[in-house]
Amino acid sequence: MTDIFNLSGKVAIVTGARTGIGQGIAEGLAEAGCDVVGAGHAAMPETEAYIKNLGRKFSFYDIDLVNQDKIQALVDETIKTFGCLDILVNNAGIIRREDVLDFSEKNWDDVINMNLKSLFFLSQAAARYMKDNGGGKIINIASMLSFQGGIRVVSYTASKSGVAGITKLMANELAKYNIQVNAIAPGYIATNNTEALIKDPKRSAEILGRIPADRWGKPEDLKGAAVFLASKASDYVSGHILAVDGGWLAR
Repeated sequence: MTDIFNLSGKVAIVTGARTGIGQGIAEGLAEAGCDVVGAGHAAMPETEAYIKNLGRKFSFYDIDLVNQDKIQALVDETIKTFGCLDILVNNAGIIRREDVLDFSEKNWDDVINMNLKSLFFLSQAAARYMKDNGGGKIINIASMLSFQGGIRVVSYTASKSGVAGITKLMANELAKYNIQVNAIAPGYIATNNTEALIKDPKRSAEILGRIPADRWGKPEDLKGAAVFLASKASDYVSGHILAVDGGWLAR
C-alpha cells in the first residue's frame, strides 16, 4: 500500500513555495520522494534547505507568473533540468480586501490575473507536455470561497470559484490523456494571507468559533492531501475539490 503513495523519481513544480501553504505542500511532496521546482518572484531558502536535507533535489525558478511570456519557459526549464514534469501544484495567489461598493478595478485585475489567468495558462503548458509523456497530476489550490461568498474579497471569491470550475473542466478534457486534475480547498490556514484576519480579534474569534477542530490550520495540514492527489493513489480521482478545513464546511 505504501508504494502507491511513493513519489520517488517524480518531479513537481510548486508555485508560491516560499512560505505558507505552498511551502508545506512542497515539503510534503519531497518527503514522499519528489524532486521540486519552486516557482515564484522571491528566493525560497528555507524550502530549498528543507528539501535538500531530505536528499531530494530542489531548483528555484524566478518568475512573475502574471507574465504569460514566461510560463512556457518555466515548463521547458523544468524538463531540461530534471528530465520530466509529473506534477504541477498551482498554489501562488494573492488577495485584496475592500468593501464591495468601493472595490477598485486594480484590485479586481491583480487578483484575477494571478489567481485565475496564470493558473490556467501554466496548467495548459504543463498538460501539453504531460499529454505526450504518459500523463500527470495537476493540483490547484481552491478555497472555502470556492463554495461560499465571504466578505470584502470579491475578486478573490470570483477567482477561487473560477479555480473550482477550471479544475472540473480540465479534468473532463484531460482524463483521456491520463492527466488527473483536482483541487485542494484549504480552510482557514495561518499564513501571510490570513495574517490580517488573525490579528483582528473579532473576525478571528468568529472564524475559530465555527471550526469544529477548534484551531486554525497549519501549512503541514495540507501535506497528506497533496501527496494523495500527486500519487498513484488518486489515479481514479479527477475533477474533485478536496476540502482540508477542520470541518468548516460541515458546520
